[in-house]
Amino acid sequence: MTIQKFHVPCLYNKHIATEIWEFALAKPEGFAFEAGQFVLFDVPTLDDPTDIQTRAFSIASSPDEEQLLFVAKILPDGRASLWITNGIKEGTTVSLQGPFGRFVLNTETKNDYLFVCTSTGNAPFRSQILHALHGGDKRRMDLIYGVRSKDRFFWVEEFEALADTYENFHLHLSLSDPHEDWSKYRGRVQAVAEEVVKDFSQKSIYICGHPDMTNDVKRLCLEEWGVQKSDLHVEGYI
Repeated sequence: MTIQKFHVPCLYNKHIATEIWEFALAKPEGFAFEAGQFVLFDVPTLDDPTDIQTRAFSIASSPDEEQLLFVAKILPDGRASLWITNGIKEGTTVSLQGPFGRFVLNTETKNDYLFVCTSTGNAPFRSQILHALHGGDKRRMDLIYGVRSKDRFFWVEEFEALADTYENFHLHLSLSDPHEDWSKYRGRVQAVAEEVVKDFSQKSIYICGHPDMTNDVKRLCLEEWGVQKSDLHVEGYI
């Protein structure tokens, strides 16, 4: 299959949480993707627009939404981070190619879905969960979403609204460095998963986030939780 390249305008770009930026692009005509896939952006340096490298970003919007939504964790002096915070704004033309990836939901399984993420690892899950719920999928879906401190959470109100609307969707928030007034889960997402799930063998598990987390959850799935390799789906990022 030929991968197309598109040049589209940025609709908005904003800071939404500590170290987190969200930006949206116009969806190109003819651009079709599956929930959970990613694109490659052409990312120039600020000083030289001809100095291009590609960077991968998961598509956070569902295939049914009219725009393409992305989220980024800003790293000091990172090429993509500088481009996002200083190089793109409303109206800026952005070049992308895709879609790519096989991190998509297995709708043939009878298992319930368990999503485990940290920080911007929730991007493909926003796409997948919205698409599945709006498409009428009735199986139980649990999203375990962890960050270090409360100011690093984003999209929580949207996920909470989904949990209020759909009785089969459940949100589990956790802080690894919480303040005393935090009343929800505390600790790493690995520990939260063991509190939330009674039988991992009946789950189709999707993991996205920092490689240290994804590697550890993958190990737990295969060595301690009794998860079949075919029911385990992992997407890591740096």
